[in-house]
Amino acid sequence: MLRRTIVKAFHAVEKAEGAGARVRRSIGVPQLRNFSPFLMLDHFTIGKGAGFPDHPHRGQETITYLLSGSVDHEDFTGARGTINTGDLQFMTAGRGIVHAEMPGASSTQPGAAPNVGLQLWVDLPKELKYCEPRYRDLHASEIPSIKLSNDRVEVKIISGESHGIESVKDLAYTPVWLLDIAISPGGSIVQPLPKGYNAFMYILSGTVTVHLSDTETRKVPEFHNVVWSREGEGVELSVSEEAKERARFILVAGKVLEQNVVQYGPFVVNTEEEIYQAMRDYQANINGFERAKGWRSEIGKVMG
Repeated sequence: MLRRTIVKAFHAVEKAEGAGARVRRSIGVPQLRNFSPFLMLDHFTIGKGAGFPDHPHRGQETITYLLSGSVDHEDFTGARGTINTGDLQFMTAGRGIVHAEMPGASSTQPGAAPNVGLQLWVDLPKELKYCEPRYRDLHASEIPSIKLSNDRVEVKIISGESHGIESVKDLAYTPVWLLDIAISPGGSIVQPLPKGYNAFMYILSGTVTVHLSDTETRKVPEFHNVVWSREGEGVELSVSEEAKERARFILVAGKVLEQNVVQYGPFVVNTEEEIYQAMRDYQANINGFERAKGWRSEIGKVMG
């Protein structure tokens, strides 16, 4: 297999975001922009009394993967629900949506696990920018997995495929592979990736050894984003036998959208005029934002 090479690898610095949340952002920062179809990646922690109260979106999809805790979501269509540890929510904003994401009731109890997760923003193809908004919750029990390398590697196939195991279909409009991989000391994996897709790896814990060739390796520690070259058939990764802990990371690949991207906060469109139109539509409650008029989420009221 022709291995993909590392274009860059950098540390995601933790900063404040939203209302009291903490995030490590590694896409949508000076080190990594214009990485189609990916717009933003946040590794977030939401404590009690924090969260992301009512806010709009247009023109993108968001993928929220909860690593621990529980998060409630609610939008102006009346849709609401909760994702728990290991669950995901795929949201297509399309022509417009206003929603809130706040700590779940169970996560505010004494001794509850912190709300930690990942949120990935993915661009929508131009022809789908103004589609109707939709949700798809994917529960942990629905995610297929496979063990490799004498059970030293476990792959959760959230979207895409790994070693003959395919994910649940029709999760999002923009084609994206998302694999959650854990490697114990002494384990290794060779993972093919779709030809020509942009791809990255974000390390949640531990240190991953990247095999760049038969003789060259590079070790990358936690909270680093590794950006792969588009050339090559896949990646080879391992954790050394001497390592004191396993490594866990997400490996993500997405189809490159050959289109202009103009972003202003939560609005992602193709021209500057569409940005101005999005702001006018949101402020006037028209063209997709009609239901925002007078709406206020119940879960967001805790923020005052």
